[in-house]
Amino acid sequence: MSTKKDNFSIKDKIYMEIALDLARSREGHTGSNPSVGCVIVKNDNIISIGQTSINGRPHAELNAINNSIENLKDSKMYVTLEPCCHYGKTPPCTKAIINSKINEVIYSVKDIDRRVSGKSFKILTSKKIKVRKGLLEKEVYKFYTPYFYNKKNKLPYVIGKLAVAKNDLIYSKTKKSITNTQSNKFTHFLRYKNDSILITYKTLNKDNPKLNCRLKKMKSFSPKRIILDSKLKTNTKSYIFKTANQKNTIFFYNEAKKSKILEFKKKNIKIIKSKIKHNKNFDIIVILKKLFNLGSRNIIVEGGNELTKNFLREKLYNKFYLYKSPKKLSKNLEFKIFDGYDVLIKNYKKKLKINYNFGKDIITLYKR
Repeated sequence: MSTKKDNFSIKDKIYMEIALDLARSREGHTGSNPSVGCVIVKNDNIISIGQTSINGRPHAELNAINNSIENLKDSKMYVTLEPCCHYGKTPPCTKAIINSKINEVIYSVKDIDRRVSGKSFKILTSKKIKVRKGLLEKEVYKFYTPYFYNKKNKLPYVIGKLAVAKNDLIYSKTKKSITNTQSNKFTHFLRYKNDSILITYKTLNKDNPKLNCRLKKMKSFSPKRIILDSKLKTNTKSYIFKTANQKNTIFFYNEAKKSKILEFKKKNIKIIKSKIKHNKNFDIIVILKKLFNLGSRNIIVEGGNELTKNFLREKLYNKFYLYKSPKKLSKNLEFKIFDGYDVLIKNYKKKLKINYNFGKDIITLYKR
């Protein structure tokens, strides 16, 4: 928390806003580490910036220190999260800060990691480095909500998304597209910002999706595909199966024929056996815990009616985006209707219409 003596100037706020923007730009791409932004200032001039590297290492502070071509003595560091002070796969950032002769560190929020929380403050001040905290605390704390959720619950932060036509259809055999181009780009942005994407084999077999990010120059940031398929009934001619490997796809199953298991293993696809509950559905909490242990921190779920309702019913979404299209879909052939409004409204009472340029589509964000 801020103290009365921590009187921050307008320039201080500007530098921290830049650090927060740096952190935001790497959100979803720093592995199990939080995305951190860092700005180093000397004589009221920015002399270096840094952000957490892709996959989490090196950290933002070390990158900023190494990026500087000037002597850092008597400079000031602005960083969104309390610097780390423990030895892991890399040395602690506090050590690099001390060695660089930076004489003041301003960080926004305290890290809740027990290895760090409050300790860095003591280490840095013991070395005669001035430390202040709490700058832009509210904004930065909000940004780290998923990270804090990860740390507290040992679970990924889960975002849901569902597109619904004007007549509440989520699927029609005569027309698959529900939302417009602008809304579709937002979906791909969500995929870009999440490290994993989850669907069922039913959606896979029906739609034959790619589940990748198709924004320009961002395909390499596509999320890992997670498929729930209790008996391994996935169409082996589908795009997902054909492009699957150990790194980009995980199938969760419960029981399957030996021949099917062998077929998946021959393709070098990661399959994990997981529990089924009395209602014949997967125990999603068990799956989420396994995914967390495998490194997933942010998951987007693009399920159908039943999967969406299961997640809503068990309050497993941290956020849920409902896309509402003005289009009406045909009921002449095969179709699916979303009938989960009651449980959505009951369990997710906070809602906000997103005022971006989505044409005639309406996107509403629901929170618990």
